[in-house]
Amino acid sequence: MAAAKKKAFALRLDPAVHAAVERLAAAELRSANAQIEMLVREALSARGIDVARSETPRRGRPPKEN
Repeated sequence: MAAAKKKAFALRLDPAVHAAVERLAAAELRSANAQIEMLVREALSARGIDVARSETPRRGRPPKEN
């Protein structure tokens, strides 16, 4: 199974917005990046655009081969 790759890009934010995102992320035990992705998904959903989640790679050791 190939790992889903994330698209990286630079995002310029007002420092106050970034601080608010970091506070919210800490309160919800997420990284700031994961929080921003969640907020974007919520905004898209509110506009009627549903984005399917990519398959996430399995964590931990790979299964033993017999």
